[in-house]
Amino acid sequence: MSRAAPAAPLLRGATADIEDLIGLRRVRLPQRMPAATRGTPGGARLTRLRGRGMDFAEVRPYQPGDDARSIDWRVTARKHKVHTKIFREERERPTLVLVDQSRAMFFGSRLRLKSVAAAEAAALLAWHAVDAGDRVGGLVVDSNAERIVRPHRNPRTVVRLLGLVAQSNRALLERRATLTVDDRERMHRALDHLMRLARNGFRIYLVSDFGSFDPGMEQRIMRLARHNSVVLVRIVDPLDRELPPPAHYHISDGNYRLEIDTGSELERQRYRAEFAARTAAIEATCRRVGAALVTVATDESAVHGLAERLVL
Repeated sequence: MSRAAPAAPLLRGATADIEDLIGLRRVRLPQRMPAATRGTPGGARLTRLRGRGMDFAEVRPYQPGDDARSIDWRVTARKHKVHTKIFREERERPTLVLVDQSRAMFFGSRLRLKSVAAAEAAALLAWHAVDAGDRVGGLVVDSNAERIVRPHRNPRTVVRLLGLVAQSNRALLERRATLTVDDRERMHRALDHLMRLARNGFRIYLVSDFGSFDPGMEQRIMRLARHNSVVLVRIVDPLDRELPPPAHYHISDGNYRLEIDTGSELERQRYRAEFAARTAAIEATCRRVGAALVTVATDESAVHGLAERLVL
């Protein structure tokens, strides 16, 4: 049985406006029961922990050490054996969303740019978390600065975060984003900011193409994942994996124009190998630190990638 084709992107084109990002609150991500993860289990939803809490789980025979206040007297009377109520514990898990809006994200060959796909994914995740009762904050990274929004359990905080995303996104189109710091160094600094914000038990989404992935980034992700649940949301474009058919092409970022020749099979193989090697390095890091990895393509809706790989 063939799988259904991925849904088309919700946001398209070169920019993600604040109205579009706010409108994504109407889009619901599927929810499933979480598997065991690192860090403190939680979120304002059911977990696998059992104890005194707000949500009833089951009734089972009384065991030594059970709280006598939880005895279910109706079941006890019916079965002539003491039974006790068990509750699933509810815990808050603050959520942080890092959104890459650097110059490297101002690229796309189908339907939209990476920067727009990243904005869509970040908005869906932020709205999902705040609607579930979590505190939500984040950090927007562009080629000029890292802008921090501290987590609060308030939709206005999400609007503020998405406003910064839209602002950085618009700056890319208006050519106001200048490369003041190397992308690699900028991401290192952003992850350092996250480490100061996320002490323990946070859910952290890193939304980027990870084109500047290096050992320094790996070490920082490893430190974040020691006491938090980390998810890498990797934004990819079809041209990241494979060069276009052999020919001469002109490409431009709005400032510079470049001619490339994709006819060399040796260069095509080298290009594929570089992407495969970067992918393998990212996957190996995620396995090593217990982080999840989700891929969102520029030519598909972020809902598809997030729903297929994440437990939310």
